[in-house]
Amino acid sequence: MGLGQRLELRQTTQLVMTPQLQQAIRLLQMSSIDLGAFVAEEVEKNPILEMDSAEGSAPASAEAPEPRLEDRLRDAAPGQAEADLDTTRESLYDEAVADGQAAWTRSAGAGGGGASFSDGSEPGDTLSGTPTLRDHLAAQIRLAPGGAERRAVALFLVDELDEAGYLARPLPEISDQLGAGEALVAEALALLQACEPVGVGARSLAECLALQLRERDRLDPAMQAVLENLELLAAGKFARLAEIAGLEPEDLPEIIAEIRALDPRPGHAFGHLDVQTVVADVFVRRNGLGAWAVELNSDALPRVLVNNTYAARVAASGAEATAFISECRSSASWLVKTLESRARTILKVATEITRHQEAFFDIGVAGLRPLTLREVAEAVGMHESTISRVTSGKYLSCERGLFELRYFFSQGLASSDGGAALSATAIRERIRRMIEQEDPARILSDDTLVDLLQKDGVDIARRTVAKYREGLNIPSSVKRRRLKAGLIAR
Repeated sequence: MGLGQRLELRQTTQLVMTPQLQQAIRLLQMSSIDLGAFVAEEVEKNPILEMDSAEGSAPASAEAPEPRLEDRLRDAAPGQAEADLDTTRESLYDEAVADGQAAWTRSAGAGGGGASFSDGSEPGDTLSGTPTLRDHLAAQIRLAPGGAERRAVALFLVDELDEAGYLARPLPEISDQLGAGEALVAEALALLQACEPVGVGARSLAECLALQLRERDRLDPAMQAVLENLELLAAGKFARLAEIAGLEPEDLPEIIAEIRALDPRPGHAFGHLDVQTVVADVFVRRNGLGAWAVELNSDALPRVLVNNTYAARVAASGAEATAFISECRSSASWLVKTLESRARTILKVATEITRHQEAFFDIGVAGLRPLTLREVAEAVGMHESTISRVTSGKYLSCERGLFELRYFFSQGLASSDGGAALSATAIRERIRRMIEQEDPARILSDDTLVDLLQKDGVDIARRTVAKYREGLNIPSSVKRRRLKAGLIAR
């Protein structure tokens, strides 16, 4: 076969997020407090934008003002709100080769921003000047060598850490959410775990301690064996622990002292996130027909107005001023449309959640039904990532209290009688109540809890009951019996 050179011309199309689309995604995942701060900043930068904070005030405009966002949404029937942005394909996508700095966006929780965008901005940045754990880690990650994608995923993982510095979500779940390979997510986790303070990014107490011991070059096989059996250490079974680790009994106290000198919560060394007042994004109330109705909280919606009079006056100053005002108008128009799209999407998703979880609003936690992001996404015609962003940091207020939208999502457990599946959240609540009401003379073991739940039609395994009990920070039946008998202090 002959070898030769030839010149080929190929044309490919690749979608890249533009700054406008990035802004839309950022606004969608922001909490109401973060959104208010962002809009106030935009008003400062754009001279024709104004904040309308007073009821009934009219904009200084030469034209009739458009109906306010909350008025337009109130007139729209719940569940028929459209989430699509009124714009062209060209304004959303650049059909060019991605530049490697394409943004990774957050789609969770328990309430915060995502990874860095290509413009360097950080959704979820705190307003306080006090350095937080996130600030400290993000500064190190941005200076780390390696690819931009690895740093972007590492910044995403930083937002998934709890206050103690632990990563609770499994890597495969994060990989699916980001659409990134598990190998890339694992590399990003290694980058995060290499940052100070040592121990952050751990997925368990044993891993947190192992990271600190490895940094000190003290993670030998005996120490690793002790870390793998911390339950024995907590229970005071030193002889068994020494046997498993291959240690002499007299050597164990030194190892235990070294472990106890480590920091099990490395994230607590930094200031906690600023405590912000939670503002409800939607209200769920009974209407005149006795059904549950969803209504947006108009107080949580920024009221942005366009000062057309000022814009016209400045535009008359010359060609340069006209070009500037045109750019300002375009930016203002996009912001208004994005805010409206965000509000409509929240209303649409909250309406579907309320419809699915109607029993919760009627009878409480026991009425929670299994619900996943995929189910809501299919019902409202959106992508799962969009539902994840909408439900993170958004709150629903009803007569039973204030709940994050994510609270209403849980996996289901099969019913032993062939009926509808039961919510894991409802089962955990039932276990908690059963233990709270147990007779001190007849402590309920995990096996007994399984029997009682199965009699109620819940098909559940003993290990699942134990996992739920531990997740509720409830001691085992043996410890509860000793506690309630007064043999040990709480």
